[in-house]
Amino acid sequence: MKEKIFEAKDVVVKFNLRGRTLTAIRGASIDLYQGETLAIVGESGSGKSVFTKSFIGMLDKNGWVESGSMIMDGVDFSGYKTEKEWLKVRGKKIAMVFQDPMTSLNPVKTIGEQIREVITYHFGTDKETAKQQAIELLRQVGINDAEQRYKQYPHEFSGGMRQRVVIATAIACRPQILICDEPTTALDVTVQAQILQLIKKLQKELNMSVIYITHDLGVVANVADRVAVMYAGQIVEYGLANEIFKDARHPYTKALLLSLPQLGVRGHDLHSIKGSPPNLYKEIKGDAFAPRNPDAMKIDYEYEPPFFKVTDTHYAKTWLLSDKAAAYSKELAEAEAKRAEIEPAPPHDFSNAKPLVSVRNLTVNFKLGRREFSAVRDVSFDIHEGETFSLVGESGSGKTTTGKAIMKICHTSGGEIYFDGMQVNRKMKNHELTEFRRNVQMIFQDPMASLNERAKVDYIISEGLYNFHAYKNEKERRQKVADAMHSVGLLEEYATRFPHEFSGGQRQRIGIARSLVVEPKFIVADEPISALDVSIRAQVINLLNQLKKEKGFTYMFIAHDLSVVRFISDRIAVMYKGRIVELAETEELFRNPLHPYTNALLQAAPVPDPDIERDKEVLVYDPSMHQYEFDKPYWSEVRPGHFIWANDPELEEYRARLQ
Repeated sequence: MKEKIFEAKDVVVKFNLRGRTLTAIRGASIDLYQGETLAIVGESGSGKSVFTKSFIGMLDKNGWVESGSMIMDGVDFSGYKTEKEWLKVRGKKIAMVFQDPMTSLNPVKTIGEQIREVITYHFGTDKETAKQQAIELLRQVGINDAEQRYKQYPHEFSGGMRQRVVIATAIACRPQILICDEPTTALDVTVQAQILQLIKKLQKELNMSVIYITHDLGVVANVADRVAVMYAGQIVEYGLANEIFKDARHPYTKALLLSLPQLGVRGHDLHSIKGSPPNLYKEIKGDAFAPRNPDAMKIDYEYEPPFFKVTDTHYAKTWLLSDKAAAYSKELAEAEAKRAEIEPAPPHDFSNAKPLVSVRNLTVNFKLGRREFSAVRDVSFDIHEGETFSLVGESGSGKTTTGKAIMKICHTSGGEIYFDGMQVNRKMKNHELTEFRRNVQMIFQDPMASLNERAKVDYIISEGLYNFHAYKNEKERRQKVADAMHSVGLLEEYATRFPHEFSGGQRQRIGIARSLVVEPKFIVADEPISALDVSIRAQVINLLNQLKKEKGFTYMFIAHDLSVVRFISDRIAVMYKGRIVELAETEELFRNPLHPYTNALLQAAPVPDPDIERDKEVLVYDPSMHQYEFDKPYWSEVRPGHFIWANDPELEEYRARLQ
């Protein structure tokens, strides 16, 4: 058995908000062993970040640890109050990598200076030595030209590179425990795979223990030795990764796993968790998950369950494991097995459908100083009425620029865009523009940047209704807002709140409700679910599919997560550096991915199975593998409906592969 290096026991964390007391952590306990990776999973608001921030004294000024203990090296620091006390723990013993690297880095200081400061502050190292150590750390986290990069500022780095810098800063003090709070949420799948590999490598080299906070169960399968599932401020199940993924016992853990698009059946709704987490201002009676559990028993509403032992390493806090519930548990297991036998729906045939959106030879160029570069190059596709057409690729591939060009948010340098037979990329008359704006809506990737900070939710969602006079009276407007909020899983009482009072996932739902409320014909959804929890993601995917069936919506879905794209799309186009390199019907693309870049994306997408994830090799696409100097590539149909960007020798090879 490995040595236990940290123990948090019966931790209770409270916050004083607007004169009311909120109990964010309700008696949570974890153990951490030398060199292991523990993943803490759960929805937004379940207390994952608050719980781990309490280990390093980073609760905001309204929060405090009410009771419980946090012991490391024989010292209990749960009672620490001053910054001086916490500095003994923070950095050298426990360090943290935060979710958003841009807010963790100082925009007016160079990258190198920020890492050097940490080394000098904690070890008293002289400037020159600390500089050399900082450069070495940058090399260690996989940043090329470390000496050059040392002098650059955060805005000169890509998202993945910034995350590497944050990791370098965190490991500068050689901590015993590294807490990673959603370290890969906003990253592309290929960059995510590289960052996960990097953290594993550093963990081995520095002999660290790692606590991962995440809602992405694919990531958990890749990194975790043990998993703790958190709900409403409590750990409700914990065990080895294989036990949690293959033999989950708590209804909440099962529901989270069933919500994954990889486990969904095409053409059927994903399993989603109805309702909202409990109000933590009030005392919770019984099992906190009971109101959202359709299979809850009477006892779940009355008494809080204790932890029941499944194996020596696996425990779950549910009455279903009581001997008295054995017959009911068996009944539920049989019903679950039946659900797994559903057949996928056949793909829809759009060959005779009318194109709603047509893009022909679209080119978008941008100027950077005196240099001009192409963000989108010679892109063509049709989106048929009632279809979900997905654009996938890494950041910087031109997906969002293509979406913005269709929305008339950015200029076009060449080509044509048609919506419902009308050319869009030209000067439009006022009435045409108003009609176009009402029929074409966009769901943005970053909910914080796209919501008005000073407006309440009611006004934010109503904005489209006001602009297009899409309501008869105040009563109807309120009803439309309430319906839009319910459809994305938000409580009506949230209408009077401001955006900063919500979690990232909840803010994204506000953005989606705002787009849906005017009932457009066509929606450009730019990474609309990348910041969402597994269960909320399932609700939103079901919602988008349901609206497509009921109201005939057409979507262009921009994403980097291929598991989601597979479940929701009719056709997929893969973009790389401004060009579509492959386009096919969804199942055809997954069955026969031809382009090496498509293969790299598919390989990088995390799968919720520890056995597959642990042995996975990360493929890195190298564009220099193509011999395009003499044999130029062109857009070609290798089989009906399956298009690829390739030259003649490559096309020959691809066709042979499809025989």
